[in-house]
Amino acid sequence: MASPTAPPPPEPLWLIAANVVRWRRYGDGGQELRPGTKAYRGGAKVYVLGTYPGMGHEQVTTVGRGRASGRWITIDTGSRHLHTFRPKLVHTPAVLRHAALAVRPYAREEAEELAGLLERLAAEYRETHHGAPHPVPCRCHNCLTTVGPDGLSPA
Repeated sequence: MASPTAPPPPEPLWLIAANVVRWRRYGDGGQELRPGTKAYRGGAKVYVLGTYPGMGHEQVTTVGRGRASGRWITIDTGSRHLHTFRPKLVHTPAVLRHAALAVRPYAREEAEELAGLLERLAAEYRETHHGAPHPVPCRCHNCLTTVGPDGLSPA
């Protein structure tokens, strides 16, 4: 039973959830591979608190568990480093505390529409960012998730 002095739990919000790519291309021409990002482990779940539409949504403000500390952090990251954008009704108090400082609430339909847009743009940015052929073998997100004409992954 909650104590009478404890504040009520925050109201759930619709946010956009995404996952950090397991491997990303890095370095000259994207010939090196790095796991995750500097701030997040590969595969980590993050929540998008805001975007920069004037910049084509290339950068998004995210909250998630940090790579080093495991604490909740808020950081701007490239949308090309995220995948599987989806709307999510968030109940986690720590995420809601970070979101209260950074975002106006999304309606469910708005979150669904923005998630679809971010998924399309992130896929495009991942492919065009380096503008060079992929290393062989390549474990970047696009190569690991793309299915070739023979039904097999090209990697």
